[in-house]
Amino acid sequence: MRTFPATGHSALRRGRISLPGQVYLITATTRHRQLLFGDHAAAHAASRVIHTRDHWGDAQLLAWVLMPDHWHGLLELGAEPLERVVARVKAAVSRALHASGLVEGTPWDRSFHDHALRRDEDMRRAARYIVGNPVRAGLADSALLYPYWNAVWLDDSDTPSL
Repeated sequence: MRTFPATGHSALRRGRISLPGQVYLITATTRHRQLLFGDHAAAHAASRVIHTRDHWGDAQLLAWVLMPDHWHGLLELGAEPLERVVARVKAAVSRALHASGLVEGTPWDRSFHDHALRRDEDMRRAARYIVGNPVRAGLADSALLYPYWNAVWLDDSDTPSL
């Protein structure tokens, strides 16, 4: 009898490893791909949490964008496992949304997708891809006009140096 590979959330977790110092491109989707963050108040509340350094532990968030139904991040991992870091941030966003009365139930899908950047992959190119999502989706004419993103490569004058 032919067997097929596992699909769904368990397939996303199989083979996942956490390497300190590794840079990961992460995607977390809203539950049932609801356009939860299409609402300004929900997107603003989630962005405040994502932008707060305290939630990332010893990992460094290099770039991120919050789209109406998902979040992308470029994360350099510290010693803490990737799954724990992402779970903590998703939980913090959930608490903020619940506390503000903006959502009931869980706002996120259970799992997330990650891609470990290879040595030959350029982090800034990955960051450009992330922050360019709203432009490709038709949500803004320029990443600068979309309010829910950030990258460590911005200087004090808010002029992107990506």
